[in-house]
Amino acid sequence: MSFASIRSFAFLGVDAMAVDVQVQISNGLPAFLIVGLPDKAVAEARERVRAAFSAMSLSLPPKRILVNLAPADLQKEGSHFDLPIALGVLAAMEMLPRSELAEYAALGELALNGAIAPVNGVLPAAMAAYGDGLGLICPARQGSEAGWAGELRILAAPDLVSLLNHFRGDQVLSPPAPGVAAEEPVQPDLADIRGMETARRALEIAACGGHHLLLIGPPGAGKSMLAARLPGLLPDLTPLEALEVSIVHSVAGTFEGRPQRRPPFREPHHSASAAAMSGGGPRAKPGEISLAHNGVLFLDELPEFPRQAIETLRQPIETGSTTVARAAAHVTYPARFQLVTAMNPCRCGYLGDADRECRKAPRCGEEYLARISGPMLDRIDLSVQVAPVAPIELARAPRGESSAVVAARVASARAIQQARHPGVRNAAAQIEQLPMADEARTLAEEAAEHMRLSARGYTRLLRVARSIADLAGIESTQRMHVAEALAFRHRIPGRQ
Repeated sequence: MSFASIRSFAFLGVDAMAVDVQVQISNGLPAFLIVGLPDKAVAEARERVRAAFSAMSLSLPPKRILVNLAPADLQKEGSHFDLPIALGVLAAMEMLPRSELAEYAALGELALNGAIAPVNGVLPAAMAAYGDGLGLICPARQGSEAGWAGELRILAAPDLVSLLNHFRGDQVLSPPAPGVAAEEPVQPDLADIRGMETARRALEIAACGGHHLLLIGPPGAGKSMLAARLPGLLPDLTPLEALEVSIVHSVAGTFEGRPQRRPPFREPHHSASAAAMSGGGPRAKPGEISLAHNGVLFLDELPEFPRQAIETLRQPIETGSTTVARAAAHVTYPARFQLVTAMNPCRCGYLGDADRECRKAPRCGEEYLARISGPMLDRIDLSVQVAPVAPIELARAPRGESSAVVAARVASARAIQQARHPGVRNAAAQIEQLPMADEARTLAEEAAEHMRLSARGYTRLLRVARSIADLAGIESTQRMHVAEALAFRHRIPGRQ
């Protein structure tokens, strides 16, 4: 009887859980068994390993081959167990040195010709291997992705033969080339938008404090254009934020091998389901709100989204994470995003336009807005009516400030926030962290009483006012800042 073991990983959300791939070859009837709660993809590794060995002119020994994925009570999912199983079998056949193999973790999918195909989760696996003092064996195309985890030994092999020759000393696998940060596409410029001063101001305030924004206006008013220009006003991601974003995209299979420096911008279609938004499915994949982590989630035509999909945003907006509950486990993904939404004032889109308004006004607008619950509207910091610009004004109006100019003001205001409460934007700051003049607090309290604001609405009002003060470079929030914040506060139907 011979035995070999190699480390691999199972993924629980963005966490890489250590899995020991134990291979035992013993006398008995020829069999190839995989135990330890494997799913269908893991169980099919038998045939891929057998075909890869055949492509190398190797055959499995006519004995009983038992592969145990420990711990046995943890569900194993995915094809990335192909490579560690194959390496474990080769070590048990004494074709690979067990002592050297024990210094590495491995993951990768095997093609029938022995090539090693890319898999999801290489970056979190590399970080876990680095934390355990191990090297990593991964597909050649993902070597640079693994390199972002730190200074660890990486064997990025194109196929199984290369790995076999490397460990036997017949060839040397070169370290993967270091990755280079992704070149971001050119962002749309805010200068392209003419007029709409109120909407532009709301966009700047939202960018300053990371506030959630609702744009209401008729079709063609420019709501989507405004939302698309918000990422250009935001500062670059910090190294930690870029790493968090890269880990989520690595698990989702959308990571391109190079961390992005700019905040992500996600705009799912309004037919997206609740699972597509918050995460889920058979393998509990991250949803749109997690893919927008540290960035912007734009929901165009908000009332057209399924109500359940909209309501799934309520908890992540408050907590910055989402939990996918399954019978076997609870998977948690980060979901700290900035929500930007757009909607028409009614179903036909022309409520308030005397020439186009339907006969059901104003009831059509009330029914359309009722598709969004009060608790959801209460979580939106800024609401602005986007009026359409007349064609003659669109042709003759001068260009407004560019994104670069506004982004510079936002960066200065963000620096003030960081000095006041490091690592926390105004949208998540505590009231005690927001300096405010007495007359400004009095106005906020009177307005909250008159508008019947909830405790959450009152807190968000103060946070928006603080962002307005930061943009002005004023140390303490003043009455005029609260007044401007009140102008952007959405009135929930049923309240005065």
